[in-house]
Amino acid sequence: VQLVESGGGLVQPGGSLRLSCTATGTIDRIYSMGWYRQAPGKEREMVAHRHYGGESKYSDSVKGRFTISIDGAKKTVHLQMNSLIAEDTAVYYCNVLAPGQIYWGQGTQVTVSS
Repeated sequence: VQLVESGGGLVQPGGSLRLSCTATGTIDRIYSMGWYRQAPGKEREMVAHRHYGGESKYSDSVKGRFTISIDGAKKTVHLQMNSLIAEDTAVYYCNVLAPGQIYWGQGTQVTVSS
């Protein structure tokens, strides 16, 4: 199983980016998919998380600005990021939780700078 991420890059403050992550390979069942991030010198933190067919959770720092969505048929999770600020600069990692397994993507860099 591999998680293939895309959509990172450089954006100006106030701009938007959309991250995508697709799980390839055989996964019989997925409990949830989400996004974490890690800024330089900081610990990895949860950004947004969504259970299949369930509710979404967001960190307080991104509520109202970020939206997570899942395409279950394609085993793909998206993170729409609006009103980006410098503090959102980090490497963003996709996360998939399956029975007895936790999968991580390789990370995609998001840089918010003028």
